[in-house]
Amino acid sequence: LIYKNYIQICVLQLPDSSMVCEKCEKKLSKVITPDPWKSGARNTTEGGGRKVGENKLLTMNKGRYVPHKNDQFNRCRICRSVVHQPGSHYCQSCAYQKGICAMCGKKMLMTKNYRQSTV
Repeated sequence: LIYKNYIQICVLQLPDSSMVCEKCEKKLSKVITPDPWKSGARNTTEGGGRKVGENKLLTMNKGRYVPHKNDQFNRCRICRSVVHQPGSHYCQSCAYQKGICAMCGKKMLMTKNYRQSTV
């Protein structure tokens, strides 16, 4: 009977696929792929118009991802590796190990009875 209750408790505390709390989940409202431009579309990357006859060699590198740029992404407060999510203070592996939110550091999960691995 005790073992059965223990399993029920563990099932209730299974981690989510992303280690972000409910409060910080509202900050993740942006989608990676933008909607096609329509009048009233909210998730667009451009204003809708495009230049005619522009030189693509000059304008191609403006919106490019630069991995070595320090102001774009923070470093993890625990292991000091680069965090791949804007606005987060902890990397995904440290947040999973500690059972905390990756953005604010709030305790989300009791990891005492888990047998976790980082691989």
